[in-house]
This record gives sequence, C-alpha cells and structure tokens, in this order.
Amino acid sequence: MSMTHPLTTTAFDLPGFRITKSYGVVRGIIVRSRSVIGNFGASIQSIFGGNITLYTSLCERAREDTFNMMLTHAGQLGANAVIGVRYDATEIAPGITEVLCYGTAVFVEKVNG
Repeated sequence: MSMTHPLTTTAFDLPGFRITKSYGVVRGIIVRSRSVIGNFGASIQSIFGGNITLYTSLCERAREDTFNMMLTHAGQLGANAVIGVRYDATEIAPGITEVLCYGTAVFVEKVNG
C-alpha cells in the first residue's frame, strides 16, 4: 500500500495553510531495470491480456521510492510541505527507465480562523 504525506499536493497551494518560505525544487530519482525473470513472467501474463501485475508492481515501487526520496530532500532543506508534485519517466535504454518525482519544497503554517 502506497503511503503519502499530508502536506504534499499537485496543486500550488495548500488550503488552510499559508506558505511562509520556499526552498525551491526538490526531487527523488531512481533508475530501474526489469530482470530477465521479471520479463519472462510478464511475457506469460501478456499472453492472457489484462493488467501485467509484475510491471505494475515495479512501477508502483519506483514511484513510491522516488516520492520518499523527494520528501527526504525537502526535509533536509527544512521544508514541511511540497507543492506542485509531478512524476516523469524516461526510457534511457531498452528495459532501463528513469523515474523522477519533483516538486517545490515550502514551509507552511496553519491559517487561523
């Protein structure tokens, strides 16, 4: 089960909070490859059609890992929130993919009222 952080958003503001400081872009990056065994298992699954769970699992793990790396990067800067969160993926070579999660690290305070 993928976890999230309560002060992250794809939007550029957090309702109920005021941004008091911006630390700039933070990111998490990972490069993953599919194993020969994983490719074989996925090939078998593709014969029957539908969701190829081996690849879905690999993608979910890569996204979760990069998200957590991004949060760590933000925390190291002193941020308590990340806004404008995005993911990107690029195939570097056949079977080798870079996954990037990035956003803007900010410090927010709860708005009274």
